[in-house]
Amino acid sequence: MGESFADLFEESLQQVEMKKGALITGEVINIDSEVVTVNVGLKSEGVVPRSQFVNINGELEVAIGDLVQVALQEVEDGLGSTQISRERAKQLERWQQLEQLQQAEEPVTGVITARVKGGFNVELSGVRAFLPGSLIDTRPLQDTSHLEGQDLQFKIIKLDVERNNVVVSRRALLDEANKAQREEILSSLEEGAVVKGFVKNLTDYGAFIDLGGLDGLLHITDIAWRRIKHPSEMLKVGQEIDVKVLKFDEEKQRVSLGHKQLHEDPWSSFIGSYAVGDRLPATVTTVTDYGCFARVADGIEGLVHSSEMSWMKRNQHPSKMVHSGQEIEVMILDVNSDKRRLSLGMKQCSESPWVAFSKQYAEGDKVAGKLNSKTDFGLFIGLADGIDGLVHISDIDWTRSDEGLLQDYQKGEEIEAVILSVDTERERVALGIKQMVGDPFSSFAEANKKGSEVTATVTEVTSGGLAVTVAPSVTGFLKRGELGNEQTLSEFNEGDQITAYVANIDKKARSVSLSIRGHEAATQRAQLKQLNTQSVDSAGPATIGDLIKEQLEK
Repeated sequence: MGESFADLFEESLQQVEMKKGALITGEVINIDSEVVTVNVGLKSEGVVPRSQFVNINGELEVAIGDLVQVALQEVEDGLGSTQISRERAKQLERWQQLEQLQQAEEPVTGVITARVKGGFNVELSGVRAFLPGSLIDTRPLQDTSHLEGQDLQFKIIKLDVERNNVVVSRRALLDEANKAQREEILSSLEEGAVVKGFVKNLTDYGAFIDLGGLDGLLHITDIAWRRIKHPSEMLKVGQEIDVKVLKFDEEKQRVSLGHKQLHEDPWSSFIGSYAVGDRLPATVTTVTDYGCFARVADGIEGLVHSSEMSWMKRNQHPSKMVHSGQEIEVMILDVNSDKRRLSLGMKQCSESPWVAFSKQYAEGDKVAGKLNSKTDFGLFIGLADGIDGLVHISDIDWTRSDEGLLQDYQKGEEIEAVILSVDTERERVALGIKQMVGDPFSSFAEANKKGSEVTATVTEVTSGGLAVTVAPSVTGFLKRGELGNEQTLSEFNEGDQITAYVANIDKKARSVSLSIRGHEAATQRAQLKQLNTQSVDSAGPATIGDLIKEQLEK
């Protein structure tokens, strides 16, 4: 046995060219606490650190007399010693094994250790290889955490020993393994079929399901009847799942899958149990800029628009009023069965402040509040429960309606007003300040009927007549043609007081028309009528003209 061992050793020495980097076989001739001495057939023995012959459990793997392969690093260094390495030999052995596996087109086992630019690092028992991201699977994977740290099979597609470059592919093996199985599935797959699969990958828009050599897409909207933000809420990679084939394109080998279709649609039972106007409890699931989504039943969600969340806080962001998981009460405002949409309201579950206001106050009631804001068209007065009442500019003063009126009021000022109207549907309260005092025009019209004699003050002489004031805050106009006989406009000045008669009162236009001539004519007609009733035998003037003149002189 010893001779055959020696012969084998001698033969190995003769077959190897003794040069730097060569892989040679040597005999272990000594082992101590630090190094292992190996005879490689040169003038001097080589020494290797003991740690290079220790396995992962800390156990020494060689004994004196064993043949081991080592890599020749220096035939003789400056001190006359031979430099050898067991670790380098192991690497060279591994490279040789990889070359053999590549030539035989056999898979190699490795572990994904890290993500790098463009792909991943793969450890092949001491040799680092590169796995391009596009070759990790048959489809691009957003999440690869389930593959990292696992023993996986790869195919070597490129190997360069001199440059220490190895490129591997997992996709190549998957394609080969799935080819036969895919063909079998394609031949039997049909729309409407229920099949089993495994969750292969999760994305923002759905999940890829491995049907056994063929991947199908389970869109996020087909995972559950209820609204979910991400497939991970219901699925996890590696999970077995039953799915229904919704659509199958055999030519493109695309499969659309559904999971919620395996369960009864909750929408049907919901719309059969509830109607518009019903109130029910709900749970806030999502808060958005325009409102919030609330779950009213398993698999049924509706939108509470921001305008339907509060009677008063319409300009407040929804996140300031509700949060995810909050229990709320809602009212069904609209049901769209075709689009499967449910419109909900929160504020409808409490009484409108305008309705409450209308129950407490009536038209004509006096209220007081602070001036909250001014606009070009009026004043907004703060009332009960956060309601603002509008005093239109036309309801501030009986005689004026110009914007100059608004300058007399300051924000925060306490103002009293009269309620003119309450519109609960349009959520408006109309107020009036001028109504706090009686309407001078109405008072004048009540006291002065047509033909009444009034004393007026001239405020302006115009080419068309006289503008006058007939009472405080009540104006009138006497047209040029309504002056008395032989009267002219030049006779009048601003501030003059005149006696005139009411010719017409237009309550709608709030205008008073005066006349002097009209009254004179009416007087003459009355006198003429009186004369006509007198006896023709009465003594007196001979003509009608004389009679009229006589009466005027009186």
